[in-house]
Amino acid sequence: KSSPSTSLSASEFSVDSIAGAVAPFGIFDPLGFAEKADAATLKRYREAELTHGRVAMLATVGFLVGEAVEGSTFLFNGEITGPAISHLAQVNPVFWILLGAGIAKAETQRAQIGWVEPKDVPYSKPGLLRDTYVPGNLDFDPLGLKPSDPLEFATMQTKELQNGRLAMIAAAGFLAQELVSGTGIVENLLN
Repeated sequence: KSSPSTSLSASEFSVDSIAGAVAPFGIFDPLGFAEKADAATLKRYREAELTHGRVAMLATVGFLVGEAVEGSTFLFNGEITGPAISHLAQVNPVFWILLGAGIAKAETQRAQIGWVEPKDVPYSKPGLLRDTYVPGNLDFDPLGLKPSDPLEFATMQTKELQNGRLAMIAAAGFLAQELVSGTGIVENLLN
């Protein structure tokens, strides 16, 4: 197997060269999508996995922190109460406008960094990523944590993928548990 790089082109992107494989299981692909995918599709799958993992990590922290500080925070005048799953419905509509604008800005920037312009993409290849783009690498590293060594970078990518996968399962579990019981995660942990 080749060692993962910080700048794999689409033609070099394969199951053997991407980060995320952990012994003894290898690549996490229970439905076999990676085996059937070409390099460009595999790269798009990895981008989607990283994006969903990052959102799930934020959601998992949001569930726990939101419930732990409910009623005692300056945000929203401390009026948000109950299980985290019900918090969104209690938020002021102005927040949604600001959140929507922030997400639109972030996604537009992400698209400009990672995706080929639609006018240059063949009709049969929607969502084509740039050859030089490494999935998830948006050049956002304010703390300088991104390693320059390719092996260390691959290790960090694998850690992020594993944490993202765990967070996706955790967020789904939090949602299911709160829907079924009607009580918050923190409340269930303390009882």
